[in-house]
Amino acid sequence: MYTIAFMANGYARTRLRYGNSKAGRAAKARMLRAAPLFLFSFAIVFAIAGFNSANAQVPPQSKTGIDTFNYVLGTQTIDAKYKFTDKPWLDETADRILEMGSNIIKIEMGGYSGDVQSLKDSAEKNSSIRAVLDMPFAYYFIWAHTNAMKKSGWRDGLSEEESKSEYREMYDFASYLLKRYEGTGKTFFLGHWEGDWMLLGGTNAGSDPGPKAEEGMIAWLNIRQKAIDDARRDARAKGVYVFNYAEVNLVQKGMLGKPCMINDVIPHTNVDYVSYSAYDTVYSHLGDTEKALSDALDYIESKLPRKEGVPGKRVFIGEYGFSREMTGSPMLQDMFARDVSRAAMKWGCPFALYWEMYNNEIGSAGKQRGFWLIDDKNKKQPFYYSLEKYYKLSKRFVAEFEKRNGRPPNADEFRAAAVKFLK
Repeated sequence: MYTIAFMANGYARTRLRYGNSKAGRAAKARMLRAAPLFLFSFAIVFAIAGFNSANAQVPPQSKTGIDTFNYVLGTQTIDAKYKFTDKPWLDETADRILEMGSNIIKIEMGGYSGDVQSLKDSAEKNSSIRAVLDMPFAYYFIWAHTNAMKKSGWRDGLSEEESKSEYREMYDFASYLLKRYEGTGKTFFLGHWEGDWMLLGGTNAGSDPGPKAEEGMIAWLNIRQKAIDDARRDARAKGVYVFNYAEVNLVQKGMLGKPCMINDVIPHTNVDYVSYSAYDTVYSHLGDTEKALSDALDYIESKLPRKEGVPGKRVFIGEYGFSREMTGSPMLQDMFARDVSRAAMKWGCPFALYWEMYNNEIGSAGKQRGFWLIDDKNKKQPFYYSLEKYYKLSKRFVAEFEKRNGRPPNADEFRAAAVKFLK
């Protein structure tokens, strides 16, 4: 644009100075002979600008518009144990998350059979998955469990063949999302379930991972990141974003200097984001959540290598929640959840996701454990209403701020207000 403006301005000045005289005609001829060089320069500048624009990794908190603004707090729907309509449980719970006012959803993708043999197949052919991806959510978090790793796994190391299979499935899925949802403003975060348990091959927090498993996980996370980086580069899509994340869940163990994912895996990766399934901190520090959670998030951030193109905080809370079985009271569930939400907001988490819309765990004697926003009797819980009110107040704040200032609030301006909405 600057090159064309320069040429036009130069031509105008030449005409004003010389008119249609012999000297003027000679000056204009010199400019026309130089035009190919100017246009070539412009083409190079345009191509570079276009390439950089297509590959820019826009931080989620910078997106604008009431429907696509990042309100930080969200929930998830995975393996629900009940439903109340004729719809599949995934469709039903997604509807209810939208109804609550959220533009954030977390789901799981995996489980392959018949003609569904990859994540891309699942997105195209699984009617519930396809329906949810097409719904008007702005932010998607997906446990993207590949068929490639279901068949082998990386705990014994990642072979060249396994690496190629993982790369291809993640690349194809990310490319599909970028192409299908270009221009929608959607952001997709592709990750996995609690990584420390995956690293250990079980849920015994007292055990330590071996070096082979650590090496395998590092290679696995990095090949997934490369696949997504390459898909972004090749698709050059605009108005849609795809990121990779890894999830840690034994951070308190890490802070004691013991072997775990945050100490021995994350520092050797190039992931876009780290998710924290924060139960180990939240449950061990009830009543002192803000400081304990802030310390844990600081620790995670200190282990995460810097990455060009993804500015701002890159650590979010992928899970926090309180079962009825644990608290014995819906009001305590609400109080504890708001404490965590405020702490996450004050620290600067780009997201904090409550576990979950419908309960997914059955305890002793077949009883629902009560990780829910709507219980198995179809009763909305106090924290459901807290979130519903939070979204209404947040959207009103964003709309009024934009009307006053001619722009949406930035992340810090929004958080300062949002913390108050949670009191």
